[in-house]
Amino acid sequence: MIKKVVIVEDETAAAVNLRSMLKTIVPDVEVLTVLESVEEAVEYFSAEVEADVVFMDIHLADGDSFRIFKSVDIAIPIIFTTAYDEYALEAFKVNSIDYLLKPFKEEDLQRALDKLQRLTSSERDEGRERVTKMVADAHNDSLQTLLVRYKDKIIPVAMEDVAFFYTYAERVTLTTLDGKTYPVDKTLETLTQQLDSEKFYRANRQFIISRRAVKDIAVWFGSRLALNLTIETPERIIISKARVPEFKRWLSFL
Repeated sequence: MIKKVVIVEDETAAAVNLRSMLKTIVPDVEVLTVLESVEEAVEYFSAEVEADVVFMDIHLADGDSFRIFKSVDIAIPIIFTTAYDEYALEAFKVNSIDYLLKPFKEEDLQRALDKLQRLTSSERDEGRERVTKMVADAHNDSLQTLLVRYKDKIIPVAMEDVAFFYTYAERVTLTTLDGKTYPVDKTLETLTQQLDSEKFYRANRQFIISRRAVKDIAVWFGSRLALNLTIETPERIIISKARVPEFKRWLSFL
């Protein structure tokens, strides 16, 4: 049975109702977060998310949720929840396993969860072994050194010396722990896939930070976090409310 879920829903009443039904069916279920917009969802799913299923409304405050999949890949099963049935075909073009029309009842949700259980139970053990191997391989093959241009030279920069990566106006730079800055010919999306996820974290759209560079953390407006690094940054590094639990797990992981 499912243990962890993510809800993408901009109507508070709908999110509360879904959470209540989930708790009735699966009392020990954990709702990791409720995301209310396309922008918030893209930022949240840009990092690794460990969830069993995502319940996703199609109409969000800043656009339809299919835009999310144009920016990030979500490997987690999706159950769409919507008041409109004309999007069913589009929904199954992404990683969707079911489509619930609002207002749906508890038995409709139960059927969707049963379907998810059937689809995943036979492959779960094999899948976990495969994921474990992939994570180990990724850790072993993660980027250790990056070649950067400096004046008329190309020099190697060890990842252990990097404080953060920053993007602005489609230009990416890295800054080392001793304050040196170099241009990088990779996007933050590419770097996120190549860097050791135990040592680097995609804080938001502008920054990937190194664990070694984190100095302290301040509670910011709206339950967000503001990070202070050991060196100066081009702008304040803010962790969104939705990403706070994940960031804390990453920072406390030993």
